[in-house]
Amino acid sequence: MGAPSSIVVAGRDAALWLSACVLRAALRPAGVSVTAVELPTRLGVADVHATLPPLEALHGLLGLDEAALLRATRGAFSLGQNFADVSGATPAFFHAHGAYGAPIDNRDFFPFWLKARRLGLDVELDAFSLTAAAARQGRVLLPDEETEAFGRADYGYHLPAIAYAASLKTLAGRLGVEMHQALAVTPTLDADGEIAALDLGEGRCVGGDLFIDATGAEGVLMTALGVARESWRDRFPADRVLRAQGPRLAALPPYADIRAWARGWVGLYPSQAATHVVQVYAGDLCADDQALEMAGRISGQALTDAVVSISDPGRRAQAWAGNCVAVGEAACAFDPVHGVELQAVQLGLVHLLSLFPVAAAFGAERAEYNATIRQVHERLRDFQSAHHLANRYAKAPFWDRARAATASDVLAHKIVVFQARGEIPPSEHETFAADSWRALFSGHGLTPETHAPMIDRTTPETMKGEFRRILGFIKEQVLKQPTHDLYLESFC
Repeated sequence: MGAPSSIVVAGRDAALWLSACVLRAALRPAGVSVTAVELPTRLGVADVHATLPPLEALHGLLGLDEAALLRATRGAFSLGQNFADVSGATPAFFHAHGAYGAPIDNRDFFPFWLKARRLGLDVELDAFSLTAAAARQGRVLLPDEETEAFGRADYGYHLPAIAYAASLKTLAGRLGVEMHQALAVTPTLDADGEIAALDLGEGRCVGGDLFIDATGAEGVLMTALGVARESWRDRFPADRVLRAQGPRLAALPPYADIRAWARGWVGLYPSQAATHVVQVYAGDLCADDQALEMAGRISGQALTDAVVSISDPGRRAQAWAGNCVAVGEAACAFDPVHGVELQAVQLGLVHLLSLFPVAAAFGAERAEYNATIRQVHERLRDFQSAHHLANRYAKAPFWDRARAATASDVLAHKIVVFQARGEIPPSEHETFAADSWRALFSGHGLTPETHAPMIDRTTPETMKGEFRRILGFIKEQVLKQPTHDLYLESFC
């Protein structure tokens, strides 16, 4: 047998169809066939994907037209997330999909801001973000030469999940993915303990060379191969998630609003279809009916279609075992904060393609993939953990647990270095840029003890002038941008 020439993807919803589309689009020129086995959906009408910026580029590579996608899904743009405390005890902050500030004297902006704060500057970090400023004014940001020269400005989406999966399925059909449906699949193993075929029931069977497990947290294929699961339960305080929806907002904010309360947090994710509301909480601190009541009260929405599910973060000991690769929750289930699920799927597929077997024996590729994906998942988890560990919300059992949660050595080192001098130690396979880490730490009130001394050669007068210039540029550019509603109306 040579290199794999047939791939079978078994699963459901976005993880299934994104995997099928990416693998088919990338490997069709090499003559690799892709078969998708669709299991019953787990999605409800209130489910939404709050995506990170890299998904837009992947859509482009797949030929998925952005305007058509937003029209079909009734989705919306997202420039980031606003984190607020419903008690008002701690100030809100914005995690923007973009850069904060612009270089001063050809040096990084952040140390200048740190120094200026010690000298009395009363301007928050997110005021220096073009993306955050546009979002808070209800505007989208259309990049041009001036804004691109200023700094990075990205965006994600809020995509109603059922409609998004349907759009990907349509694309898979256009790409030539063979499709089957089944109520369940049962892997058939060969003499070597690898998957030979999937039994779809009713006398149907699908064979292949390489199998992709996109079945969700139960990881049907990985479980059949005996791959153990590692729990991250000690790293996150929430174990339940309630998803519901309310009416569409009259004016669509181009961002998500994350509102912390004593027993969890409520996220509002606006789309053209509805306001998708997610309540994340601990079941021993809050009953499900109370969670629904508080979600409605905190969101200010009359909620419908509420569904409660379990949140159980953790990962498989191996993401690639034998001739099976797990993606999505079959490989790693994350906490709901920061919406990293589709990012994990995308990165899993990107790394699989970079290591796709070229011969029948692919033990080296499998080992490298597992080592890489392990780090990818850990870095995503660490950014989520940082939100909980660094929080300064009022004393309450949920947030006390969050502050006392287990931190990885890598994350603990990041926190120590940031507190010492305001720098973010680089990590391999990191999704979130240093700007995101700084926004998160600073937003939660972590104050570095000092700043990089090399900036002290810049005079205070130069610093003041540059701050005024940056803030003036942001104000001028934001006023040029269309509102989110007007842009969606004209765009899709």
